[in-house]
Amino acid sequence: MNEQILKINNVEICTESFGNPNNPAVLLIMGAMSSLDWWDEDFCLRLAERERFVIRYDHRDLGRSTTYPPGTSNYTITDMADDAIGVLDAYSIEKAHIVGMSLGGMIGQILALRYPDRIDSLTLIASSVFGTEAEKLPPMDQQILDYHTKSTSIDWSNQEETVPYLAGGWKILSGTKPYEEERMYKLAEREAARAKQLPSRFNHALLQGGGQYYDRLSEINIPTLVIHGTKDPALPYEHGLALAKAISHAKLIALEGTGHEVHSEDWEQIIQSIVGISS
Repeated sequence: MNEQILKINNVEICTESFGNPNNPAVLLIMGAMSSLDWWDEDFCLRLAERERFVIRYDHRDLGRSTTYPPGTSNYTITDMADDAIGVLDAYSIEKAHIVGMSLGGMIGQILALRYPDRIDSLTLIASSVFGTEAEKLPPMDQQILDYHTKSTSIDWSNQEETVPYLAGGWKILSGTKPYEEERMYKLAEREAARAKQLPSRFNHALLQGGGQYYDRLSEINIPTLVIHGTKDPALPYEHGLALAKAISHAKLIALEGTGHEVHSEDWEQIIQSIVGISS
């Protein structure tokens, strides 16, 4: 694993890479309020072992990347897509395979439309259509929103409070597969230790922009894979179905019982799928 702090679009973006830079590049883009830590290191290593050069990174307002005061809005989703391209530029990568989780999948859709010559394939995990169609689909489970109201009473300087909160956030997103408590606590401890300013994560709730790319998924013509859990409480399975329909050539893989998560029981299937589409 090799960490770099890169100067991109006048901000600092923290990246980590795995494997041989001469192999096909896979850029992992995590979802809202989720640092690079939630692309589990073991997942990245396994993917790198399949002759892929794997990069994960912290979005703005997360981890060791640039953070802004909590409650402020300083960038758009299009800026976040530009950050992803900036990461590729910094690594001198002309074209990459994009793997986006949740919001990361929506950023991936923008990348395919905004920078079609830079993207070889898309893998969209637990994501949704970027456009007005999403408004017609089942909403997020209210329990998730209720859980995050707790954040206002947390002492963010106290890891005894922040780590259970961060790990618990993934429990509320889990499906019917066993909640991986030990792994989630380990990743939460790493995120809490690395983060420059944990409360800034909620700035993602204010994210706007990208309207010029709404409802244009039919224009995406690169190989696309949609992977979605059948028990996703944040973006219910219907979102995956709609995404696969909107990108007509996309292949849909249903993960039975999986929630809004990259569950270790699914790693091998996901990795095989990424390797397959990036071959």
